[in-house]
Amino acid sequence: MTEEQAKQIIEQLRQRKIEEYMVQKEDFLVFRSVLVAQEDFKHFRGEAQRGGHVLFTYLDTPRS
Repeated sequence: MTEEQAKQIIEQLRQRKIEEYMVQKEDFLVFRSVLVAQEDFKHFRGEAQRGGHVLFTYLDTPRS
């Protein structure tokens, strides 16, 4: 995954074009580095899955 691909996925989640996205273990560090740079990064929820993958969703209310 490239940083540009991660930005596109984040924008799709933000705009509700997709409800969730599974980030593969090998792509997590790239995805996370782009995600934490977003102003609304606290609206994103990452749920760890078996095998090191993470399922991301976008929340209306930021997590605390």
